Amino acid sequence: MHPIILLVTVLLLPATAFAHPGTALDHGLTVGFLHPFSGADHLLAMVMVGLWAGLLGGRARWALPGGFLAGMAGGALMGFAGLALPGVEAGILASVILLGALAGLALRLPLPLGMVLAAGFGLLHGHGHAHGTEMLAGTAFLGMLAGTALLHGAGLALASPAAPWARRAAQAAGGAAVLGGVVLALV
Repeated sequence: MHPIILLVTVLLLPATAFAHPGTALDHGLTVGFLHPFSGADHLLAMVMVGLWAGLLGGRARWALPGGFLAGMAGGALMGFAGLALPGVEAGILASVILLGALAGLALRLPLPLGMVLAAGFGLLHGHGHAHGTEMLAGTAFLGMLAGTALLHGAGLALASPAAPWARRAAQAAGGAAVLGGVVLALV
């Protein structure tokens, strides 16, 4: 499937604005896998990580998504341990806007700094009672990591340099994510 068709299809899936609509989470691998797709905030941020990494190319293609996934695992472990992190929802919304801007501008930061940013954003997306205590209780957390990695891959595919128009389309997607993050913040 063409990466743009895949991205548009994923973005058009019905979802609530946030990934925690208030229903109890199942502990299964499938529920965990689908979790990143259940909220526009998570969906946009995770695709933007891959998009930014793809636009930068080289080692960033693996380092930025890897940093995000590591941060996400750390955030879930913090939640499991009962460690509170203030301002998580505001931080998640800020991550959507900032990641959209980083991708839209194809901003080149030193790779270690980019990895730290990605890990920090991942920490926010992985933190919380639902992820820490419910997702870690079974295979759901592994599913959540796999779903997140798939969304990173969609962003990487969108930034593929194979087509001459890909860079402009990828940067436009970054701008759309910034707008989406602002809308989510206002809702």
